[in-house]
Amino acid sequence: MRSSLTALTVIVLSGCATPAPEIVPEAAPIPALKPLAGDGEIDASIAAPLDELSANMRWNEPAAPFTVIGNIHYVGTESVSAFLITAPDGHFLLDGIVPQSAPQILENIRTLGFDPADVKYLLNSHAHIDHAGGLAALKRATGAVMVASAADKPILEAGDVFYGPSAGMKFPPVRVDQLIADGETLTLGEVTLTAHLTPGHTPGCTSWSVPVIGADGAAHKAFLHCSATVAGQKLVPESYPGMVESYRLTFEKVRTIEADVFLANHDNFFGLKDKRARLLAGDANAFVDPAELMAFNSAMEKAFETQLAMEEDMAR
Repeated sequence: MRSSLTALTVIVLSGCATPAPEIVPEAAPIPALKPLAGDGEIDASIAAPLDELSANMRWNEPAAPFTVIGNIHYVGTESVSAFLITAPDGHFLLDGIVPQSAPQILENIRTLGFDPADVKYLLNSHAHIDHAGGLAALKRATGAVMVASAADKPILEAGDVFYGPSAGMKFPPVRVDQLIADGETLTLGEVTLTAHLTPGHTPGCTSWSVPVIGADGAAHKAFLHCSATVAGQKLVPESYPGMVESYRLTFEKVRTIEADVFLANHDNFFGLKDKRARLLAGDANAFVDPAELMAFNSAMEKAFETQLAMEEDMAR
């Protein structure tokens, strides 16, 4: 993305011999698009009191940042994840939690010894307020390229999901600079993230995988799961067209993925507190479990089918 903002020099070669290159004058830089949320809106969202749901769910409770494994770092809150994936050429930052969380995410990054200005890609698992609320502030602070799926882009750029229990819970809209499709990659130096579109929870729910080297030098593969919960959304009728089929296709897709480090965007989904305690006790591979992703996928699929059957019975 940044390369597209760099002035281009075109070299024209002609004939069989190699003449001196003709250098075309540099093109004017492409102007940056105006942010969708201004400073006033972003600052007001950070300073605003937490809504009742965010407070009750402890979405903004502070947590100490730490290194999960290799170059993957936890910079989120007590109950909602944000992950920093570092590389010598820049960093990836996944998720912004609620609007009020942006300052502590930035401080968590600094606490671990990294500079938020080195974040080159800002990613979003899905466009709900508890994961997208702080993105506008984080984009302003880092200048990073905002990357998201095409299906979630309209929600991010509206700052308001149109369905489910968080409908109407507005957050500062964030401009999506770059769309990502299923199987596409983002690379910084030797670190490459692969996008896996896993819709259901939102139309454009996006999971990510990345190879990682553990403290013992062993190679692992991390899978950062978007979400597969119903979470109070309606399946009958569907909260958005194609929702039920999207969930089922996602469960089928995840069954084909191999990963031995399973990470998720809420603490209870991946046993964050227990694994963190084991890590502090000296277990460098506390987050390594080859069976965990499949176990989670099976549990989510069962819960989904149970919820769907119940709603279908109620609708009869």
